[in-house]
Parts: sequence; structure tokens; C-alpha cells
Amino acid sequence: MVNTEIKIKLEGLQIGMYVSRIDRAWAELPIKLEGVIIKNNDEIDMLRRYCQSVYVDSSKGRVPAAMYWIVNEKEEEPKKIVDHGKNEYEILRKEHYQETESLDGELDTAKEVYNEVQSRISQTFDDLKQNKALNISALKDAVNITVNSVVRNPTALKLVMELQRNDNYSYNHALSTSVWCAQFGRHLGLEKKSIADLSLGGLILDIGKTIIPDALLSKRGRLNNDEIKLLRSHVDEAVKILIVFEDISYDVIRMISSHHERANGSGYPQGLLNKDIPIYGRIAGIVDSFDAMTSKRPFTDRILSPHEAISQLYDLRGKLFQADLVEQFIQAVGLYPTGSLVELNTGEIAVVTAINGLKRLKPTIMLILDKDKLPYDDFKTLNLSEHNELSVVKAHKHGAFGIQMDDLFL
Repeated sequence: MVNTEIKIKLEGLQIGMYVSRIDRAWAELPIKLEGVIIKNNDEIDMLRRYCQSVYVDSSKGRVPAAMYWIVNEKEEEPKKIVDHGKNEYEILRKEHYQETESLDGELDTAKEVYNEVQSRISQTFDDLKQNKALNISALKDAVNITVNSVVRNPTALKLVMELQRNDNYSYNHALSTSVWCAQFGRHLGLEKKSIADLSLGGLILDIGKTIIPDALLSKRGRLNNDEIKLLRSHVDEAVKILIVFEDISYDVIRMISSHHERANGSGYPQGLLNKDIPIYGRIAGIVDSFDAMTSKRPFTDRILSPHEAISQLYDLRGKLFQADLVEQFIQAVGLYPTGSLVELNTGEIAVVTAINGLKRLKPTIMLILDKDKLPYDDFKTLNLSEHNELSVVKAHKHGAFGIQMDDLFL
């Protein structure tokens, strides 16, 4: 029998949730209440008086906020990492990764990884739309090869993905978010298992959208209240899809359930404040927003260059996103992230192939157009940190000057 129950603290109980079990016999309650949708605050108050925890069936009603989940039978508090203070990510730091493969050395492997992961995520989305079973082990295998590549070299796979972007936003966004999460997790020094959890969460953040009509996902213009409600339901629908898999950690599911929450409480579905959003959810919110800003989406023509998106995230720090996590993300991906199209002070056009640690204004680039915007016969790679006379003066969107990025390396 498929288990769709989530054990929660009573503080998380809300009207519309289906309470399937409690931590005592139902007969001990003063009124008859068993396996029922909570209809009013009186029922909530009564359960709070007599119980310490309850089981909510996510398939039959509202999904509880991740902050109230009790992740196993031995603990009565959802797992937390001390607190949500400024340096919480430092507590997660377990590793200091060194680059063990050069960009050139990892690039061919990264292409193979990209093709494999793309195949698996596209198959997954197609299967779900046809009401077929989710093959979670295939996705986890894809995540493992992703993480291994990113650990060896943090930029090669992301460069391949930037060069291979196509018009399928759902697949592109899932793949790209997964790799950004892995790259961010590597930068934060997480254990490989934790990086894999982050990367898996990024891959399936929007899996609940497979039940949303394509017409709504691609609709242009203002949405009405019913459409907004339906679109936002993809978060709870994702939890309902994933909660049945015992080999998906609760950290991943809580990440997915909270990736649209925002630090100032303006997010959804629960309107949580930063201190109540799980760390993986806060990371996912930053990564998801960054990739969306820089992607071609079906409902808008607005696309930011990676540098513009970084600037916007920086402006939103301390408002929508935890300030120091935004700053860590910028350190991880650079002010000009891998795959960015940039213009130098000489007028030449280049693509960023790697960032250079703390010298974020001085990435490694490949020159592709001369000062007259004509293509070079041979592309030359330069580490700008070794050339004081050269600097980046402007970032351009993909496709500028008619450049077909996938022709450069692949």
C-alpha cells in the first residue's frame, strides 16, 4: 500500500488537511473524529489539547508546511540545523573541493552527461503527463553522474548546458536548475550526498507542473485568481507525487515544498518567513529564480543576461532572499557566469568559460568576435586575471550578434 502520510506537529495543522492518524486512540477524544478533513478551528483546537502530533494524508487534502514535518518516529521536531542565522551554511560545510579535471579534460564527459540527463528528464516529464509511473531510480542515477562531473570541474557541464539550450523551457529549466544546485552545493562544501539531494531537488522542482494544462503554463498576460491558484498548486501536487517514494529524502521533498517561499513572507504556498524556510528551500528559491530570469519562457519575451540576473538577485537580497546566501551564490557562479556572452573594453566579444574564484570581474573567456564584430578564424582562450589591460564592460544576451552558441564547442 502506498503511504502518503506526513507526520506533523500540531502547530502545522490547518483547515482543509486530512488527518488520517493521531498519536493515541481515536476513542480517547471527547468527540467522534476519525480519518477526517479538518473543517474548522474547533477541531484543530481539540486535537491540540489531546495530541502532540498527527498524521496528515497529503493525497486527500492540503499539504502541511515543511517546517512542521517530523521526519522520523524518533524525533518530535522537524530536522533543523541549529537555526537560520547568517552562517547556517557554514554548519553544513564538510568538504573543501579541489578541481581535479580541467575544463578541456571534462568537456567531452560533460557532453555525455548532458545527453544522458536530458534523455532521462524528458522521459520522466513525458511519462507523468501520460499518467505513467515515475522512475525515480533513473533520475537519481542521472543526478549522480551530474554531481560527479560538477565535483571534478564545476563549470564544464554548465557550459555545455548553456550552449545546448533549446526552446523547451520545462526540460531546460529542470536540467539547468539541477546543475546550478550542484555547483552551489559544491561551493558551500556540502557532502556529496547532500549535493546529490540538492541536485535531485533542482531536477524535479517543477514536477507538479506536469498536471497543469500547457495552455496555462504558456499563457501570456495577466492571470485571474483561479488561474493563479491552479498554477501555484503545482507545489502541493509535487509533494503528493513524491511523498510515496521512500528513497527520496524528506530534505528533498521539503526543498520542493518551499522553493517558492520568500524571506519576507511574500511567497507561497504558506507565506513562510526566512527563519521558517528549510535551508534547501532557500537555496532552491535563489537558483530557480536565477535560471528563470535567464531563460526563454513561453509566457514572456523578457530574458535577462546572466549578469543582469545576478544584479537583480543582489538587489533582492534581504528582501525576497537571504542576503548572505545570495552573496554565496554570486561567489559560486561569478558576476559573469559560465556561458555568458560579454564584451571587452577592446570591443571584442567573448564567451565566459570559467570564473576565477574571488576575482569575479576577471573570468576566463574565449574570444569569438573581433572589435568590428567579425568572427575570429581561431578562437583564443584568455584568463583575464592575467591581463590587467583587459576588462569586461558589458554583458549581452544569448543570440546577440547572431552568435549560435552551440557551434562554438560542440
